[in-house]
Amino acid sequence: MPGGGGGVAAVAVVDGKDGYVAPARAAPRSFPPKLLRPVLLSAVLATGFLAAALLMFFGGASSYYRLPRLAVPDALLPTPACDQKDGDQQGGAAERWWARPPASSAWHNMSEEELLWAASFEPRAQRRRPPGRRGTTPKVAFLFLTRGPLPLAPLWERFFNGTTGTGAAKGGRELFSVYVHTTPGYRLDFPPSSPFHRRQVPSKPTRWGNVNVVDAERRLLANALLDFNNERFVLVSESCIPLYPLPVVHAYLTSSRHSFVGAFDDPSPHGRGRYHAGLAPDVTVSQWRKGAQWFEMDRRLAVFVIADERYYPRFRTECRAPCYVDEHYLPTVLSIEAPECIANRSITLVDWSRGGAHPATFGAADVTEDFLGMLVGKKGNAERCMYNGQPVEVCFLFARKFAPAALPQLLSLSSKIFGY
Repeated sequence: MPGGGGGVAAVAVVDGKDGYVAPARAAPRSFPPKLLRPVLLSAVLATGFLAAALLMFFGGASSYYRLPRLAVPDALLPTPACDQKDGDQQGGAAERWWARPPASSAWHNMSEEELLWAASFEPRAQRRRPPGRRGTTPKVAFLFLTRGPLPLAPLWERFFNGTTGTGAAKGGRELFSVYVHTTPGYRLDFPPSSPFHRRQVPSKPTRWGNVNVVDAERRLLANALLDFNNERFVLVSESCIPLYPLPVVHAYLTSSRHSFVGAFDDPSPHGRGRYHAGLAPDVTVSQWRKGAQWFEMDRRLAVFVIADERYYPRFRTECRAPCYVDEHYLPTVLSIEAPECIANRSITLVDWSRGGAHPATFGAADVTEDFLGMLVGKKGNAERCMYNGQPVEVCFLFARKFAPAALPQLLSLSSKIFGY
Protein backbone atom coordinates (compact mmCIF):
# COMPACT_ATOMS: atom_id res chain seq x y z
CA MET A 1 0.00 0.00 0.00
CA PRO A 2 1.25 3.52 -0.61
CA GLY A 3 3.11 4.85 2.34
CA GLY A 4 3.16 1.41 4.14
CA GLY A 5 6.52 -0.28 3.64
CA GLY A 6 5.69 -3.39 5.73
CA GLY A 7 2.22 -4.27 4.39
CA VAL A 8 1.15 -7.26 2.32
CA ALA A 9 0.60 -6.83 -1.40
CA ALA A 10 -0.80 -9.06 -4.10
CA VAL A 11 1.87 -9.91 -6.67
CA ALA A 12 0.97 -11.57 -9.96
CA VAL A 13 3.23 -14.53 -10.77
CA VAL A 14 2.87 -15.85 -14.27
CA ASP A 15 3.84 -19.47 -15.11
CA GLY A 16 3.27 -20.48 -18.72
CA LYS A 17 -0.29 -19.73 -19.96
CA ASP A 18 -1.90 -19.89 -16.53
CA GLY A 19 -1.19 -17.56 -13.61
CA TYR A 20 -2.18 -17.23 -10.06
CA VAL A 21 -2.04 -14.53 -7.43
CA ALA A 22 -0.20 -15.21 -4.23
CA PRO A 23 0.51 -13.05 -1.21
CA ALA A 24 4.06 -11.81 -0.85
CA ARG A 25 6.05 -9.26 1.10
CA ALA A 26 5.75 -5.82 -0.49
CA ALA A 27 8.77 -4.50 -2.35
CA PRO A 28 9.38 -0.78 -3.05
CA ARG A 29 7.33 0.25 -6.04
CA SER A 30 9.07 1.68 -9.06
CA PHE A 31 7.42 4.09 -11.53
CA PRO A 32 6.62 2.34 -14.83
CA PRO A 33 9.42 3.33 -17.24
CA LYS A 34 7.02 3.84 -20.11
CA LEU A 35 5.15 6.58 -18.20
CA LEU A 36 8.15 8.37 -16.74
CA ARG A 37 9.14 10.32 -19.85
CA PRO A 38 5.63 11.73 -20.63
CA VAL A 39 5.15 12.83 -17.02
CA LEU A 40 8.50 14.61 -16.90
CA LEU A 41 7.82 16.27 -20.26
CA SER A 42 4.41 17.50 -19.04
CA ALA A 43 5.95 18.93 -15.86
CA VAL A 44 8.59 20.83 -17.83
CA LEU A 45 6.03 22.26 -20.24
CA ALA A 46 3.72 23.32 -17.39
CA THR A 47 6.57 25.08 -15.61
CA GLY A 48 7.54 26.88 -18.82
CA PHE A 49 4.00 28.08 -19.48
CA LEU A 50 3.66 29.33 -15.90
CA ALA A 51 6.95 31.24 -16.10
CA ALA A 52 5.95 32.81 -19.43
CA ALA A 53 2.57 33.88 -18.05
CA LEU A 54 4.16 35.52 -15.02
CA LEU A 55 6.73 37.30 -17.18
CA MET A 56 4.06 38.68 -19.48
CA PHE A 57 1.92 39.85 -16.57
CA PHE A 58 4.67 41.58 -14.63
CA GLY A 59 6.83 42.63 -17.53
CA GLY A 60 6.55 44.51 -20.78
CA ALA A 61 3.30 42.94 -21.98
CA SER A 62 1.22 44.76 -19.39
CA SER A 63 -1.06 47.50 -20.65
CA TYR A 64 -0.49 51.21 -20.06
CA TYR A 65 -2.86 51.48 -17.13
CA ARG A 66 -2.03 48.18 -15.41
CA LEU A 67 -0.59 48.90 -12.00
CA PRO A 68 2.97 47.74 -11.31
CA ARG A 69 3.31 44.90 -8.83
CA LEU A 70 5.90 46.50 -6.55
CA ALA A 71 6.08 45.72 -2.88
CA VAL A 72 6.99 49.12 -1.45
CA PRO A 73 6.42 52.53 -3.09
CA ASP A 74 9.83 54.16 -3.65
CA ALA A 75 8.44 57.64 -3.27
CA LEU A 76 6.89 57.35 0.16
CA LEU A 77 9.77 59.15 1.77
CA PRO A 78 9.37 61.05 5.05
CA THR A 79 10.41 64.33 3.40
CA PRO A 80 11.11 65.41 -0.18
CA ALA A 81 14.68 66.14 -1.24
CA CYS A 82 15.43 69.03 -3.60
CA ASP A 83 19.01 68.04 -4.34
CA GLN A 84 18.84 64.28 -4.91
CA LYS A 85 21.65 63.16 -7.23
CA ASP A 86 21.35 61.22 -10.47
CA GLY A 87 23.23 58.24 -9.09
CA ASP A 88 20.33 56.93 -7.03
CA GLN A 89 19.27 53.38 -7.77
CA GLN A 90 15.90 52.19 -8.96
CA GLY A 91 14.49 48.68 -9.18
CA GLY A 92 14.00 46.90 -12.49
CA ALA A 93 10.24 46.56 -12.10
CA ALA A 94 9.87 50.30 -11.60
CA GLU A 95 12.08 50.90 -14.64
CA ARG A 96 9.72 48.82 -16.76
CA TRP A 97 6.70 50.71 -15.36
CA TRP A 98 8.12 54.15 -16.16
CA ALA A 99 9.61 53.09 -19.52
CA ARG A 100 6.18 52.64 -21.12
CA PRO A 101 5.12 55.35 -23.60
CA PRO A 102 2.67 58.06 -22.46
CA ALA A 103 -0.97 57.38 -23.21
CA SER A 104 -2.61 59.27 -26.08
CA SER A 105 -5.59 60.00 -23.83
CA ALA A 106 -5.64 61.25 -20.25
CA TRP A 107 -8.80 59.26 -19.51
CA HIS A 108 -8.59 55.95 -17.63
CA ASN A 109 -10.73 53.67 -15.47
CA MET A 110 -8.55 53.52 -12.37
CA SER A 111 -10.13 54.20 -9.02
CA GLU A 112 -8.91 57.15 -6.94
CA GLU A 113 -6.94 54.82 -4.70
CA GLU A 114 -5.32 53.05 -7.64
CA LEU A 115 -4.43 56.35 -9.31
CA LEU A 116 -2.70 57.81 -6.24
CA TRP A 117 -0.94 54.49 -5.60
CA ALA A 118 0.40 54.25 -9.14
CA ALA A 119 1.47 57.90 -9.22
CA SER A 120 3.41 57.54 -5.98
CA PHE A 121 5.96 55.21 -7.64
CA GLU A 122 8.52 57.91 -8.28
CA PRO A 123 12.03 57.08 -9.50
CA ARG A 124 14.31 58.67 -6.94
CA ALA A 125 16.49 60.66 -9.33
CA GLN A 126 14.50 63.58 -10.68
CA ARG A 127 16.34 63.91 -13.97
CA ARG A 128 16.98 60.23 -14.56
CA ARG A 129 15.39 58.65 -17.62
CA PRO A 130 14.23 55.05 -17.88
CA PRO A 131 15.87 52.80 -20.51
CA GLY A 132 15.02 53.99 -24.00
CA ARG A 133 13.84 57.41 -22.82
CA ARG A 134 17.12 59.18 -22.16
CA GLY A 135 17.75 62.38 -24.06
CA THR A 136 14.09 63.45 -24.07
CA THR A 137 13.16 66.98 -23.05
CA PRO A 138 11.58 67.42 -19.59
CA LYS A 139 8.00 68.57 -19.95
CA VAL A 140 5.86 71.08 -18.09
CA ALA A 141 2.43 69.69 -17.18
CA PHE A 142 -0.37 72.27 -17.32
CA LEU A 143 -3.12 71.30 -14.90
CA PHE A 144 -6.42 73.01 -15.74
CA LEU A 145 -8.85 73.08 -12.81
CA THR A 146 -12.15 74.20 -14.34
CA ARG A 147 -15.88 74.05 -13.78
CA GLY A 148 -16.67 73.18 -17.40
CA PRO A 149 -15.73 74.87 -20.66
CA LEU A 150 -12.42 76.54 -21.47
CA PRO A 151 -13.48 79.90 -22.93
CA LEU A 152 -9.88 81.07 -23.36
CA ALA A 153 -8.79 77.85 -25.11
CA PRO A 154 -8.03 79.63 -28.44
CA LEU A 155 -5.42 81.77 -26.67
CA TRP A 156 -3.89 78.74 -24.97
CA GLU A 157 -3.85 76.84 -28.27
CA ARG A 158 -1.92 79.69 -29.82
CA PHE A 159 0.48 79.59 -26.84
CA PHE A 160 1.02 75.81 -27.18
CA ASN A 161 1.11 75.69 -30.98
CA GLY A 162 3.65 78.47 -31.15
CA THR A 163 6.17 75.76 -30.27
CA THR A 164 4.64 72.57 -31.63
CA GLY A 165 4.19 74.26 -35.00
CA THR A 166 7.99 74.31 -35.36
CA GLY A 167 8.44 70.96 -33.72
CA ALA A 168 10.12 69.45 -36.77
CA ALA A 169 12.86 72.07 -36.65
CA LYS A 170 13.33 71.35 -32.96
CA GLY A 171 13.69 67.63 -33.47
CA GLY A 172 10.07 66.92 -32.59
CA ARG A 173 10.65 67.45 -28.88
CA GLU A 174 7.56 68.23 -26.86
CA LEU A 175 7.79 70.76 -24.07
CA PHE A 176 4.39 70.33 -22.40
CA SER A 177 1.42 68.14 -21.57
CA VAL A 178 -2.16 69.09 -20.69
CA TYR A 179 -4.63 67.72 -18.13
CA VAL A 180 -8.13 69.08 -17.57
CA HIS A 181 -10.36 68.48 -14.53
CA THR A 182 -13.97 69.57 -15.10
CA THR A 183 -17.32 69.10 -13.41
CA PRO A 184 -18.31 65.41 -13.67
CA GLY A 185 -20.51 64.78 -16.68
CA TYR A 186 -19.12 67.67 -18.69
CA ARG A 187 -17.26 66.54 -21.80
CA LEU A 188 -14.75 68.70 -23.61
CA ASP A 189 -14.97 68.61 -27.41
CA PHE A 190 -11.74 69.57 -29.17
CA PRO A 191 -10.46 68.42 -32.58
CA PRO A 192 -7.43 66.10 -32.79
CA SER A 193 -5.23 69.06 -33.73
CA SER A 194 -5.90 70.77 -30.40
CA PRO A 195 -3.58 70.30 -27.39
CA PHE A 196 -6.77 69.80 -25.35
CA HIS A 197 -7.93 66.83 -27.42
CA ARG A 198 -8.58 63.82 -25.12
CA ARG A 199 -6.82 65.49 -22.18
CA GLN A 200 -9.74 65.35 -19.76
CA VAL A 201 -9.18 63.28 -16.62
CA PRO A 202 -11.79 61.44 -14.49
CA SER A 203 -13.20 63.97 -12.05
CA LYS A 204 -15.36 64.45 -8.97
CA PRO A 205 -17.49 67.42 -7.84
CA THR A 206 -15.75 70.48 -6.42
CA ARG A 207 -17.09 73.51 -4.60
CA TRP A 208 -15.34 76.78 -3.82
CA GLY A 209 -13.88 76.79 -0.32
CA ASN A 210 -14.36 73.05 0.12
CA VAL A 211 -11.63 70.50 0.71
CA ASN A 212 -12.67 68.71 -2.48
CA VAL A 213 -10.92 71.50 -4.43
CA VAL A 214 -7.59 70.21 -3.08
CA ASP A 215 -8.75 66.66 -3.82
CA ALA A 216 -9.06 67.76 -7.45
CA GLU A 217 -5.60 69.36 -7.39
CA ARG A 218 -4.07 66.13 -6.08
CA ARG A 219 -6.01 64.19 -8.72
CA LEU A 220 -4.55 66.37 -11.47
CA LEU A 221 -1.05 65.95 -10.05
CA ALA A 222 -1.46 62.18 -9.87
CA ASN A 223 -2.62 61.93 -13.48
CA ALA A 224 0.29 64.05 -14.68
CA LEU A 225 2.79 62.00 -12.67
CA LEU A 226 1.90 58.95 -14.77
CA ASP A 227 3.98 60.49 -17.56
CA PHE A 228 7.60 60.22 -16.46
CA ASN A 229 8.72 63.09 -18.71
CA ASN A 230 6.58 65.58 -16.78
CA GLU A 231 8.99 67.26 -14.38
CA ARG A 232 7.22 70.54 -13.58
CA PHE A 233 3.54 70.94 -12.70
CA VAL A 234 1.62 74.21 -12.84
CA LEU A 235 -1.99 74.67 -11.73
CA VAL A 236 -4.11 77.07 -13.78
CA SER A 237 -7.81 77.83 -14.17
CA GLU A 238 -10.10 78.57 -17.10
CA SER A 239 -9.59 82.30 -16.42
CA CYS A 240 -5.75 82.21 -16.53
CA ILE A 241 -3.63 83.44 -19.44
CA PRO A 242 0.09 82.88 -20.20
CA LEU A 243 2.19 86.06 -20.29
CA TYR A 244 5.17 84.75 -22.26
CA PRO A 245 5.82 82.27 -25.11
CA LEU A 246 6.00 78.61 -24.19
CA PRO A 247 9.80 78.28 -24.65
CA VAL A 248 10.31 81.11 -22.14
CA VAL A 249 7.89 79.57 -19.65
CA HIS A 250 9.44 76.13 -20.11
CA ALA A 251 13.00 77.37 -19.61
CA TYR A 252 12.02 79.46 -16.58
CA LEU A 253 10.42 76.50 -14.81
CA THR A 254 12.75 73.66 -15.77
CA SER A 255 15.83 75.73 -14.92
CA SER A 256 14.55 76.77 -11.51
CA ARG A 257 16.04 75.25 -8.37
CA HIS A 258 12.82 75.94 -6.50
CA SER A 259 9.11 75.26 -6.75
CA PHE A 260 6.84 78.29 -6.82
CA VAL A 261 4.57 78.04 -3.79
CA GLY A 262 3.81 81.16 -1.79
CA ALA A 263 3.76 80.94 2.01
CA PHE A 264 3.54 83.72 4.59
CA ASP A 265 2.58 84.12 8.23
CA ASP A 266 -0.59 86.18 8.46
CA PRO A 267 -1.33 87.13 12.11
CA SER A 268 -4.79 88.46 11.24
CA PRO A 269 -8.12 86.64 11.70
CA HIS A 270 -7.82 85.66 8.02
CA GLY A 271 -4.51 83.92 8.70
CA ARG A 272 -3.69 82.59 12.16
CA GLY A 273 -7.33 83.12 13.05
CA ARG A 274 -8.19 80.15 10.81
CA TYR A 275 -5.92 77.75 12.64
CA HIS A 276 -7.64 74.79 14.32
CA ALA A 277 -6.13 73.31 17.48
CA GLY A 278 -7.07 69.86 16.19
CA LEU A 279 -4.13 70.04 13.78
CA ALA A 280 -1.67 69.82 16.67
CA PRO A 281 0.82 68.32 17.30
CA ASP A 282 1.55 67.83 13.56
CA VAL A 283 0.97 71.53 12.87
CA THR A 284 1.30 74.25 15.48
CA VAL A 285 -0.04 77.78 15.20
CA SER A 286 3.51 79.12 14.78
CA GLN A 287 3.89 76.86 11.71
CA TRP A 288 0.59 77.94 10.19
CA ARG A 289 0.99 79.57 6.76
CA LYS A 290 -1.20 81.06 4.06
CA GLY A 291 -0.67 81.37 0.32
CA ALA A 292 -2.20 81.42 -3.14
CA GLN A 293 -3.95 78.34 -4.47
CA TRP A 294 -2.21 78.49 -7.86
CA PHE A 295 1.02 76.58 -7.34
CA GLU A 296 3.91 75.33 -9.46
CA MET A 297 6.12 72.50 -8.26
CA ASP A 298 8.71 70.01 -9.39
CA ARG A 299 8.19 66.27 -9.62
CA ARG A 300 9.65 65.42 -6.23
CA LEU A 301 7.30 67.75 -4.35
CA ALA A 302 4.36 66.58 -6.47
CA VAL A 303 4.98 62.97 -5.43
CA PHE A 304 5.31 64.04 -1.81
CA VAL A 305 1.96 65.84 -1.97
CA ILE A 306 -0.05 62.99 -3.49
CA ALA A 307 1.56 60.43 -1.15
CA ASP A 308 1.03 62.51 2.00
CA GLU A 309 -0.75 60.41 4.60
CA ARG A 310 0.35 62.41 7.63
CA TYR A 311 -0.88 65.97 7.11
CA TYR A 312 -3.58 65.81 4.47
CA PRO A 313 -6.00 63.54 6.40
CA ARG A 314 -5.75 65.97 9.34
CA PHE A 315 -6.46 68.96 7.12
CA ARG A 316 -9.45 67.17 5.62
CA THR A 317 -11.08 66.62 9.01
CA GLU A 318 -9.91 69.69 10.95
CA CYS A 319 -9.78 72.53 8.40
CA ARG A 320 -13.33 73.75 7.93
CA ALA A 321 -14.62 77.21 6.98
CA PRO A 322 -13.41 79.80 7.66
CA CYS A 323 -10.31 77.61 7.30
CA TYR A 324 -9.79 76.91 3.60
CA VAL A 325 -7.58 73.95 2.72
CA ASP A 326 -6.59 75.32 -0.70
CA GLU A 327 -5.07 78.43 0.93
CA HIS A 328 -3.33 76.74 3.87
CA TYR A 329 -2.45 73.09 3.17
CA LEU A 330 0.43 73.44 0.71
CA PRO A 331 1.92 76.64 2.19
CA THR A 332 1.91 75.15 5.69
CA VAL A 333 3.07 71.60 4.93
CA LEU A 334 5.80 72.57 2.48
CA SER A 335 7.07 75.25 4.85
CA ILE A 336 7.41 72.55 7.50
CA GLU A 337 8.79 69.70 5.40
CA ALA A 338 10.63 71.38 2.53
CA PRO A 339 11.21 75.10 3.15
CA GLU A 340 14.40 75.03 1.11
CA CYS A 341 12.52 73.66 -1.91
CA ILE A 342 10.04 76.53 -2.40
CA ALA A 343 10.66 80.05 -3.73
CA ASN A 344 8.01 81.37 -1.35
CA ARG A 345 6.19 83.21 -4.12
CA SER A 346 3.61 82.51 -6.80
CA ILE A 347 4.12 82.89 -10.55
CA THR A 348 0.41 83.66 -11.18
CA LEU A 349 -0.49 87.34 -10.98
CA VAL A 350 -3.84 88.32 -9.44
CA ASP A 351 -5.32 91.70 -8.51
CA TRP A 352 -6.76 91.97 -5.00
CA SER A 353 -6.90 95.76 -5.03
CA ARG A 354 -10.66 95.88 -5.44
CA GLY A 355 -11.27 94.04 -2.17
CA GLY A 356 -13.66 91.19 -1.46
CA ALA A 357 -13.32 87.42 -1.25
CA HIS A 358 -12.30 87.07 -4.90
CA PRO A 359 -9.69 88.84 -7.04
CA ALA A 360 -10.63 91.27 -9.79
CA THR A 361 -11.93 89.94 -13.11
CA PHE A 362 -10.74 91.68 -16.27
CA GLY A 363 -13.22 92.13 -19.10
CA ALA A 364 -12.91 93.36 -22.67
CA ALA A 365 -12.73 97.01 -21.61
CA ASP A 366 -9.76 96.28 -19.33
CA VAL A 367 -7.65 94.51 -21.95
CA THR A 368 -5.64 97.26 -23.59
CA GLU A 369 -2.10 97.37 -24.91
CA ASP A 370 -0.99 99.44 -21.92
CA PHE A 371 -2.64 97.11 -19.43
CA LEU A 372 -1.11 93.94 -20.91
CA GLY A 373 2.25 95.68 -21.29
CA MET A 374 2.15 96.49 -17.59
CA LEU A 375 1.60 92.79 -16.77
CA VAL A 376 4.77 91.75 -18.58
CA GLY A 377 6.86 94.70 -17.43
CA LYS A 378 6.90 96.53 -20.77
CA LYS A 379 4.97 99.46 -19.32
CA GLY A 380 5.66 101.19 -16.01
CA ASN A 381 8.05 99.96 -13.36
CA ALA A 382 8.81 96.25 -13.57
CA GLU A 383 8.54 94.29 -10.35
CA ARG A 384 11.66 92.51 -9.14
CA CYS A 385 11.91 89.16 -7.40
CA MET A 386 14.47 86.45 -6.64
CA TYR A 387 15.14 83.60 -9.07
CA ASN A 388 17.82 81.00 -8.27
CA GLY A 389 19.32 83.43 -5.79
CA GLN A 390 19.50 86.36 -8.24
CA PRO A 391 17.18 89.38 -8.63
CA VAL A 392 15.16 89.29 -11.87
CA GLU A 393 12.34 91.26 -13.44
CA VAL A 394 10.30 88.33 -14.75
CA CYS A 395 8.29 87.30 -11.70
CA PHE A 396 4.92 86.22 -13.11
CA LEU A 397 4.37 83.80 -15.98
CA PHE A 398 0.55 83.74 -15.81
CA ALA A 399 -2.24 86.11 -14.84
CA ARG A 400 -5.91 85.84 -13.85
CA LYS A 401 -8.88 86.39 -13.82
CA PHE A 402 -9.90 87.13 -17.41
CA ALA A 403 -13.53 86.98 -18.51
CA PRO A 404 -14.55 85.13 -21.70
CA ALA A 405 -15.50 88.47 -23.25
CA ALA A 406 -11.83 89.49 -23.12
CA LEU A 407 -10.78 86.77 -25.60
CA PRO A 408 -11.00 88.81 -28.86
CA GLN A 409 -8.82 91.56 -27.41
CA LEU A 410 -6.34 89.05 -26.01
CA LEU A 411 -6.03 87.32 -29.39
CA SER A 412 -5.51 90.61 -31.21
CA LEU A 413 -2.71 91.72 -28.85
CA SER A 414 -1.03 88.45 -27.88
CA SER A 415 1.57 88.39 -30.66
CA LYS A 416 2.60 92.00 -30.02
CA ILE A 417 2.64 91.95 -26.21
CA PHE A 418 3.14 88.30 -25.25
CA GLY A 419 5.19 87.12 -28.24
CA TYR A 420 2.96 84.23 -29.30
